[in-house]
Amino acid sequence: MTSTTTNRRRTDPERFDLYTRWSLYLLLAGAPFIGLAVVAEVGADAPTASAAWGLCVLGQAVVAIVVCAKAITRFLGGARVSPQWLVVLAAVTAAAAVIALVGLPTAEGLAGRTGGLALPLGVAMLALAPLLSSAVMAAGAAAVALVATAVGAVVPADAQNSTVATFVSVALIVGGMAASFRVSVWMLGVVWEQERTRTVHARLAVAEERLRFSRDLHDVVGRTFSAIAVKSELAAELARRGQDGAVEQMLEVRELAQDSLREVRGVVAGYRATDLGAELDGARSVLRSAGVATRVLGEGTLLPEQVQEALGWVVREAVTNVVRHSHASSCTIDLDVVPGAGDDDLARLRITNDGVERAPGGSVGSGLVGLAERLAALGGELTATPDGATFTLTATVPLAGAVRGSDTGTRSGPGTMGAP
Repeated sequence: MTSTTTNRRRTDPERFDLYTRWSLYLLLAGAPFIGLAVVAEVGADAPTASAAWGLCVLGQAVVAIVVCAKAITRFLGGARVSPQWLVVLAAVTAAAAVIALVGLPTAEGLAGRTGGLALPLGVAMLALAPLLSSAVMAAGAAAVALVATAVGAVVPADAQNSTVATFVSVALIVGGMAASFRVSVWMLGVVWEQERTRTVHARLAVAEERLRFSRDLHDVVGRTFSAIAVKSELAAELARRGQDGAVEQMLEVRELAQDSLREVRGVVAGYRATDLGAELDGARSVLRSAGVATRVLGEGTLLPEQVQEALGWVVREAVTNVVRHSHASSCTIDLDVVPGAGDDDLARLRITNDGVERAPGGSVGSGLVGLAERLAALGGELTATPDGATFTLTATVPLAGAVRGSDTGTRSGPGTMGAP
């Protein structure tokens, strides 16, 4: 029911990861453009220093993007950031700071020497923000603001007010950007952790179903196999001693083996065949084990046996798809009887979840095609209705045709649904 790996669509966590990473990379890539504004007022006075500083800022932006990518990977549990990249980042940052300090003149606001110091120091801190704690980021923003203000401050009559304003501006800009980087990476970590949890829940749900089947199989055939082993040993001992009774014991072993074979077939048939009530109970258990909030509606609905079996297959296939192929957080199963054409009532089953992803190109998997064919044999139909993040699978089966095709024609027995 899924496409090939080469054509696989990105999952929601993968898309969020891509968006978050490239948002941070683009912000770092914007540093050289901010640098143009920093040297715009002083470029004519110090053209050589401005050009050298601009090249350093451009190189730093490239290195900062690489370091930031590696820092994000480390935050998500990957490899450590190699010291070589940290050394390169420190080198280009120091070069830009020295050029600003020595070659750029002072100017009003954040232009000239003040901005020339604040920008490379701030970019370096942003690149490392995924690995820094809140206290370290706050101290780093204050240090950047203090250094840039102290070195680049002018001394006019209102020097004190200008210095305070510059300090506050640099601290807020650098600190706010660093906090934004850190929060973005933290959110990315939360998304991936939720994806890992959902995968674990799905695997646990499958493991729970396997344990249920193995438990049923053990309960059914365990006693019989023990009896076969005991009687076989007894028959062998009687034959070894030449006593009567070995033949009778082996005949009993044969009967036990035949009974065990019928019981095993019954267990497998019960696992393969469908009982709507059992399927609804199993769906509730499996979905909740997978972390999907589940609501089952349809208490007291009575259906013919053929309708139960057909709708049971729908429940099984739909729940399997929700667990394996969706990111659903809730699922509603609604069973009721509605008026149909003429006097024929319809059994209607609607299964709605909020996380099924549509196949590329709108293709429908073979499982749903098989369900549609099974329902068509009873005069029913299957419809799949995607609506944004919600996906509804609706199965309808006429009751009159099923009742006429059954021997009893009653609506009782296993078709009675339990309370949600």
